[in-house]
Amino acid sequence: MKLSYWEIKSWLSNVDFTIVGSGIVGLSTALFLKEKHPKSTILILEKGRLPQGASTKNAGFACFGSLSEIIDDLKIHTELEVFELVQKRWQGLALLRKTLGDNAIDFCQLGGYELFYNSAVFAECFNKKDTINKLLMPIFKKEVFSFVEDKFCFSKVQNQLAFNQFEGQIDTGKMMSVLLQKVQEKGVKILNNCTVENYSETINEIKIKTTIGAISSKKLLIATNGFVSQLLKVDVKPARAQVLITKPIKNLAIKGTFHLDKGYFYFRNIDDRILLGGGRNLDFDTEQTVEFGQTELIQKVLERILSMVILPNHTIEIDYRWSGIMGVGNKKKAIVKQISNRVFCGVRLGGMGIAIGFLVGKELASLTD
Repeated sequence: MKLSYWEIKSWLSNVDFTIVGSGIVGLSTALFLKEKHPKSTILILEKGRLPQGASTKNAGFACFGSLSEIIDDLKIHTELEVFELVQKRWQGLALLRKTLGDNAIDFCQLGGYELFYNSAVFAECFNKKDTINKLLMPIFKKEVFSFVEDKFCFSKVQNQLAFNQFEGQIDTGKMMSVLLQKVQEKGVKILNNCTVENYSETINEIKIKTTIGAISSKKLLIATNGFVSQLLKVDVKPARAQVLITKPIKNLAIKGTFHLDKGYFYFRNIDDRILLGGGRNLDFDTEQTVEFGQTELIQKVLERILSMVILPNHTIEIDYRWSGIMGVGNKKKAIVKQISNRVFCGVRLGGMGIAIGFLVGKELASLTD
């Protein structure tokens, strides 16, 4: 299909900043760019009808890491690196809430819980709780983690749960809707169903080849996270997360956000339904993919956790199943850097897009000065 003169003139010409990806990072980058350069022309390119990746497909956890995750991180990162990871996640959550407002995203701080299958993992977390609380005290000014009795009647797990008083939850759909609205109100243009195939750089501009035609831009910002390897060579691998949600359940008493098996499984109550996701640790190789979909292996385990651990002795019906694509790497620190004279990227969110997405967007926008 040939584009008209008007389409080329109004959408694809005289672009100051082109952003690839309309997820949390891409949209927040556009917001912060508009603050810094209010008269600039900003174009966002999105290959899907809706934002692809994980921004509209996540569980809505406003979290910064479970107790067992942080303990595991300390085995491959320094104390300073882990401290900075948690600090950035907490700062990112604050920036998200400040920018969009708690009411608009249905933010609710009911706390987060961690369930333990394994007695050895439970013992390690129980014994290292004070050490982790001491490490994080400068950030939160209070102890983050404690242990509480299981009041939810879970089955086949330890009787005590790790509790994080600072963990919250949001409505992912509302978050992305209000973020999209804010960006469009600033005059940012978004082209959906537009895939970037490649780009070339000259002294004066970036030439971007897309499925709808060529775009000339002064600068290019890549915010495609799990899909970034299609455009750049960086330490980011895709990681698929499979999710299911039940039909409404009467008198559902489970409140808060919940982690299981070192964070590889997670669940919550949303609209009197149980949303449950995760399981990529069951088959890392298969789940290292940019293809959406479900596998029988993981879906059966999710269903078993739902019926045997979360809601034993209940009749449960599954209403929806979906998947999202995250970006992970050998290190958990996000990659926010300048690639060349006119190209920049903000990727590798490590499954913490809600927590650090806005902060990555702000840092990415600041690189363009």
